[in-house]
Amino acid sequence: MFSRVARPTINVARSLSTSSQSHAKVAVLGASGGIGQPLSLLLKNSPLVSHLALYDIAHTPGVAADLSHIETRAQVKGYIGADQLDAAVKGCEVVVIPAGVPRKPGMTRDDLFNTNATIVATLADACARNCPEAMICIIANPVNSTIPITSEIFKKHGVYNPNRIFGVTTLDIVRANAFVAELKGLDPARVNVPVIGGHAGKTIIPLISQCTPKVEFPADQLAALTGRIQEAGTEVVKAKAGAGSATLSMAYAGARFAFSVLDAMNGKEGVVECSYVRSEETECKYFSTPLLLGKHGIEKNLGLGKLSAFEEKLVADAIGELKGSIKKGEDFVANMK
Repeated sequence: MFSRVARPTINVARSLSTSSQSHAKVAVLGASGGIGQPLSLLLKNSPLVSHLALYDIAHTPGVAADLSHIETRAQVKGYIGADQLDAAVKGCEVVVIPAGVPRKPGMTRDDLFNTNATIVATLADACARNCPEAMICIIANPVNSTIPITSEIFKKHGVYNPNRIFGVTTLDIVRANAFVAELKGLDPARVNVPVIGGHAGKTIIPLISQCTPKVEFPADQLAALTGRIQEAGTEVVKAKAGAGSATLSMAYAGARFAFSVLDAMNGKEGVVECSYVRSEETECKYFSTPLLLGKHGIEKNLGLGKLSAFEEKLVADAIGELKGSIKKGEDFVANMK
């Protein structure tokens, strides 16, 4: 399913031809944070971006000033505080949202829910009013709930388009590629593992059976590898010993996804990324699968593909948790004052 499409790579501006240039206005909401700053740096380096709007509740003028000194074409402007949020997103074509509080040791993604749900709802409301046609790329956790929240907010404003709202699960794919390459002695840039389901714990389902190039592992090693991919975020939280969660790898993954969206919007064909979106592929309303991206967002959902018995069980085990997370997000918006 994935092998016929080249995996996107992140290239800094000088290595890209001018033929790939576009005039996209991109906003990063949460631009001063641990993910937001390196993500903004990667976006500033891309000739796909002509205007970069950075928003946060603190420090954004400084981040914007810093980035504006880099010798690339994107014009950078910082916006700070609630009264500047509308201006930050007005007319944007792509909005990336890493805003929210990070996980700390012992915290689950659900522990983040109440704080991050309110933040995402506020930002989604501004997007629905000021850039309803934009591609909305949500990084803020718990993604399994924040995508339903975003969708419900857009529905309230009568501007909902399920083909333009994405939960960024790319870090799961990036990790799967890195871990498989490490175990098999392969070039990580040439490894491609689709990851389906959701973006938390057992809802993260790496499809090792669909890996390109084809790889095989004994059952015990496969189970351990799957577990490591599912809990890789916790691995980073523990390693940082209270100093934060995955920021640099998430910024890389967020930029990779944003570049894929921009490439597809510019007419590049065959752009495929996994993402957590509104879906009819399972009994869950939202589910991550490989998606063919186009000028208007999702062009085609490529589905689950052929699963191994091991992977079928992983999907079955994830459904209940996913349904609960989706309902939690929908209920949050329904109960908003």
